[in-house]
Amino acid sequence: MTSSRFPSRELGPRLAVAATVPAETDVLVLGLVPGDDGPQFAPGAVGVTEDQVAELTAGFAAVGATGKAGQVHRIPGSADLGATSVLAVGLGELEDDEAARAEQVRVAAGDAARAIGAGKSVATTLGGVDAAAAAEGAFLGAYTFTEFKSADDEDGDDVDQGPGEVTLLLADDTGADTVARAAKVAKAVATARELINTPPSHLYPESFADRAEALGEAVGLGVEVYDETRLEAEGFGGIIGVGKGSSRPPRLVVLSHRGGGEDAPSVALVGKGITFDTGGISIKPAGGMEDMTSDMSGAAAVVATAALVAELDLPLNVTVYVPMAENMPSATAQRPGDVLTQYGGTTVEVINTDAEGRLVLADAIVLACEQSPDYLIDTATLTGAQMVALGTRTPGVMGTEEFRDRVAAVSQRVGEKGWAMPLPAELRKELDSRVADLANVTPGRWAGMLSAGMFLKQFVAEDVQWAHLDIAGPAFNSAAPYGYITKGGTGVPVRTLIAVLEEIAQG
Repeated sequence: MTSSRFPSRELGPRLAVAATVPAETDVLVLGLVPGDDGPQFAPGAVGVTEDQVAELTAGFAAVGATGKAGQVHRIPGSADLGATSVLAVGLGELEDDEAARAEQVRVAAGDAARAIGAGKSVATTLGGVDAAAAAEGAFLGAYTFTEFKSADDEDGDDVDQGPGEVTLLLADDTGADTVARAAKVAKAVATARELINTPPSHLYPESFADRAEALGEAVGLGVEVYDETRLEAEGFGGIIGVGKGSSRPPRLVVLSHRGGGEDAPSVALVGKGITFDTGGISIKPAGGMEDMTSDMSGAAAVVATAALVAELDLPLNVTVYVPMAENMPSATAQRPGDVLTQYGGTTVEVINTDAEGRLVLADAIVLACEQSPDYLIDTATLTGAQMVALGTRTPGVMGTEEFRDRVAAVSQRVGEKGWAMPLPAELRKELDSRVADLANVTPGRWAGMLSAGMFLKQFVAEDVQWAHLDIAGPAFNSAAPYGYITKGGTGVPVRTLIAVLEEIAQG
């Protein structure tokens, strides 16, 4: 196996549950909400007395805290509190809707985690509002990618950003299982982030396949890796065509979890794994091209989700298909005007080599449909048009209408904000080619996200319930961190995928 530099370090803080503030806690984190007479503690706070509540709310009001969402203030602690300092984070007016309130807690916990120094021990009352959301937010807000950072202190310790341990203060230990599950989900999201943030010098099709194989084998998944020879021999024209311009040949990884008998629901996941995208011969502008290290975010999400499915041992049969290629311009690269034959026999005229993601996905979708899954979800950083339509934080969800709406609703519930989009029938004609069965892009500039979804639809078997998630913007944060979203890879849509799979498993 080719060496694949993948860290064994912890990807977030250790999470624990207690009813009182542990000894030698560095920071006590409190949630505040607006009140008529100033800030108030968020409900469910444990580990502080009524007198301490009154003293702390007065102290935070004195330094300007109001409980407004996003506010972070810090004051000295005391011996009777059991913490060296106290940090208050605003949640804003708590929403009545349970899912919206959970997202408020998730964001506040992330804000707090990013404000706390490296390696600190933390206790937080935010779990009293929603334990799972507080755990996820704290873990993900503390995440930072340090693999290629030099040591920054005299002891040579690794660079780190967030707390080393977070204790959720809960009334009893009944929340321990909830927090433990939330920690597994957050770790899966962080695993996806780690893959996305790894630079293309170190993450390319072969090394990515090695990492996926190692992650899969560690949790007992079945693993099959197609190399370039097998891909060529078996007719995966999309994957081979996209990878032709690179000196680093493509791969296709299949991960499988058999969590149920023959009657258990079967789900296929497909993720776009373009480890770097120059656009090929239709080359992209230089500005911002470095962010194209994130063009394998869909693949990272489905690989991390597969490992989580195995860890949670869901009673489903889940198979994950991960086409991996590097899209480079060279003397061997495919050209605009070339015709390739996708796996399954459909011919495609390549009008724009920068519309490569749909070509590798089409091969994998046809392969997945050969197994007649009940459900198929694909996810990809597919189109810039997604950001034009929905911005950088809202995935577009397309597919068969009933399942599309179901996936979008779950995405909204877990805070990843997916939005259902149509696939208008008239777009199909726009994909007609003069020389092949299909063109890989339409001739006009309109509805680019929907046109890409319509292209993929041509490869999905008619009896499969299908959803396509375009995460071009939400998968990678090029701007300042916010809430539990750090700079770089976000791990979207891991939480949506696992929640949909759990819902299917529950029947």
